[in-house]
Amino acid sequence: MAQKILIDMFKLRTVMTEKCDQSLPEALFYPSPSINGLKTIRELATFRFTCRKCEDAPCIAVCPAEALEKDEEGLINRYTNLCISCKSCVTICPFGTMMTDFFTHHRNKDLFYDLNDSTELRKFMEVSPAGSVSLTDTDELPEEHIYRLNDRILIKEYLYVTENK
Repeated sequence: MAQKILIDMFKLRTVMTEKCDQSLPEALFYPSPSINGLKTIRELATFRFTCRKCEDAPCIAVCPAEALEKDEEGLINRYTNLCISCKSCVTICPFGTMMTDFFTHHRNKDLFYDLNDSTELRKFMEVSPAGSVSLTDTDELPEEHIYRLNDRILIKEYLYVTENK
């Protein structure tokens, strides 16, 4: 069994908050679960695991470019080719799910690392905040807040769950 990449969203957010760091490296992995333009692992993980999936989704309603929509699972998708980076969704999101840096990083190719390439994966791990990216032999462990994003990537994150779900 091949090792999986574990990305700790807790640690990434802590570094961003404490250091006001908007230059975190971003990871890409193909085949990507998204067909709506270039998506980073962190953006995919944020929408899948961190987003509160608001029933009325104010981020979708406010988007002047109609670049956001919900999929059949209720997950928000951002069409990066339509997004004009106005950040209206960032401003209106009541839970802070939408991150300003999503709009910066998709234009800065020097911060992208292809996780299919072992050399780039190693570099990504080196430039990421200490302990935020690692390799593991484990699988999804919900009791430890570790969830499967795809066959090779695990995300450590708290899930928001309503009492009705």
